[in-house]
Amino acid sequence: MTGSSDYTPPKIWTWNKANGGAFANINRPIAGPTHDKELPVGRHPLQLYSLGTPNGVKVTILLEELLARGHKGAEYDAWLIEIGKGDQFGSGFVDVNPNSKIPALLDRSGPEPIRVFESGSILFYLAEKFGEFLPKDPATRAECMSWLFWQMGSAPYLGGGFGHFYAYAPTKIEYAIDRFAMEVKRQLDVLDRRLGEVEYLAGSDYTIADMAVWPWYGGLARGWQYGAAEFLQVEDYKNVQRWAEAIFQRPAVQRGRMVNRTSGEPSSQLRERHDAGDFETRTQDKLEAAG
Repeated sequence: MTGSSDYTPPKIWTWNKANGGAFANINRPIAGPTHDKELPVGRHPLQLYSLGTPNGVKVTILLEELLARGHKGAEYDAWLIEIGKGDQFGSGFVDVNPNSKIPALLDRSGPEPIRVFESGSILFYLAEKFGEFLPKDPATRAECMSWLFWQMGSAPYLGGGFGHFYAYAPTKIEYAIDRFAMEVKRQLDVLDRRLGEVEYLAGSDYTIADMAVWPWYGGLARGWQYGAAEFLQVEDYKNVQRWAEAIFQRPAVQRGRMVNRTSGEPSSQLRERHDAGDFETRTQDKLEAAG
């Protein structure tokens, strides 16, 4: 392994705006808004401000699953937040999520709006609100919550660690790629061992734990993340592959993947969702054809 470097950290770190690779234009060491911009509000009880990244997809999958189970109160407007353009630093978005990360949810079904941010928190909030996809048995519920928080703690090593250095960093650093590839493969092995014992992560039932983990690790298993399927030999994780395929086949999951999506086939992109019929009438291919 090559590991030579002439970089010595200074005594005090200072921000170099030109540094940061693909995300240099939106990364900064301070919080708070950069500009005034109110958030739009639609007609449904739930207002989601998001983007079709793995973290955003977790929530749209759950909302579509809730609607599929007949929960009309789960109707939602999904507004596009283009993080590459800095929408997450608008004053209205920061009011809903002071951490300036998607997704962010505003529940307007009660007398006062309730803000919910962080994807795992949103999943738990909605599952508890509607009494779905969150086990009632204490032991199974604990298992579900453990895997939910496993994902929240583990995925930064996959995305901000491996994904950044493998796909986005301005230079390829062997040490960093090796370090995070090793950790991601360890995580895949953790999942593979668990899914060799049970059908879903919490046991026999599909829960918010699966909805949290699948967009990241199911997407990795299916070859969607960072062009790294061969590099990480994801086909070797047979139990993860079985689980990833089973969840992918769910109609609500396929709808959830489309919402706030801005890449891929235009027919798979529903950049904003305001009605269930939008999946048939407002995908990007249809909007472009209509001019």
